[in-house]
Amino acid sequence: MSEPVPTVSVSDLPPDAPMLDVRELDEWTAGHAPSARHLPMSELAGRVSEVPGDDPLYVVCRSGGRSARVVAYLNQQGFPAVNVAGGMQDWAAVGRDVITDDGSAPRIA
Repeated sequence: MSEPVPTVSVSDLPPDAPMLDVRELDEWTAGHAPSARHLPMSELAGRVSEVPGDDPLYVVCRSGGRSARVVAYLNQQGFPAVNVAGGMQDWAAVGRDVITDDGSAPRIA
């Protein structure tokens, strides 16, 4: 049985927390957290050198499933990563800012 990954709820997340959004490009384009950086889970293994060195690094996806897998992987690689429980769905539900890069109305895809 594997170790549980470190997890934080959106309500316990600092507003300016360094975040890594691991959703796919269409999901990111639809709407993302202002402080997030984008690195799709599907590209992570080949781009691990681009993972920010923030301590801790909060990892987010749509609902928390993909980000939990990414956190487990990053922890194995020595990164101090923490999963954001509930993902961007919870982020938006508690009223945190969601932005787009093109100025369109943001949504969680």
